[in-house]
Amino acid sequence: MAADHVHVFAGIKATHCIADLIREVKKSSSNWDSQRFEKFSWQDGYGAFSVGSKDDASVVAYIGRQEEHHRNVSSADELRAILIEQGVDFDERYFV
Repeated sequence: MAADHVHVFAGIKATHCIADLIREVKKSSSNWDSQRFEKFSWQDGYGAFSVGSKDDASVVAYIGRQEEHHRNVSSADELRAILIEQGVDFDERYFV
């Protein structure tokens, strides 16, 4: 697990709302997390990315390498690069 973010790899139906999923994950995990981690809190924002089922194995492998991967590049820098590459506007307030 990375120190400043968490990945959720979930299969959801097209009719489900990602914001609802994230809200429920944060709500359901908040009490558990705050009992185990001294200064735990969820940020207001989140990032969500879709992948095709043919990419499942590579996404799982990517998630599994997070601790090692982020020794070389911060999660914030990586997310900024992805968003810029994809032409996605973002709010820098979520990168503090």
